[in-house]
Order: sequence, then C-alpha cells, then structure tokens
Amino acid sequence: MEKQGKASTRAKDKYNSANYDQIKLWGKKGDRERIDKIAESLGTSRNAFILEAIEEKIERDKNKTAE
Repeated sequence: MEKQGKASTRAKDKYNSANYDQIKLWGKKGDRERIDKIAESLGTSRNAFILEAIEEKIERDKNKTAE
C-alpha cells in the first residue's frame, strides 16, 4: 500500500509543478487564522480568498494608472 501513496504523491507533485507556480507569503502571527476565518465565512479556501484579493488589487491599480 505504501508504494501507491508515494506514486500518487509523485504524480500530484509532477502535475502541480507543471501547471502551477508556488507563491510563498509571509504574514504576521495571527494573519493566517484571521484570513482563514474570513475565507471560511465566505465559503472559500484561504488560497482562493488570497488570489481573489490579489486580482481585485491588480484591477484597482490598473484602473488608477489608466486615469
């Protein structure tokens, strides 16, 4: 059984590295819990919440530079 787990992990890692970039984020103590709480209340994951916030910021700043 153990070999299957390792093989599936390797397969997932290979897929993820081919299709995703990993972005490391550092925050102050307690930020993760605060973000998790808000994301959960919105019915989303921490990752999805952060990516959506980044996209919103990019759009706002893009609109500011166009003015």
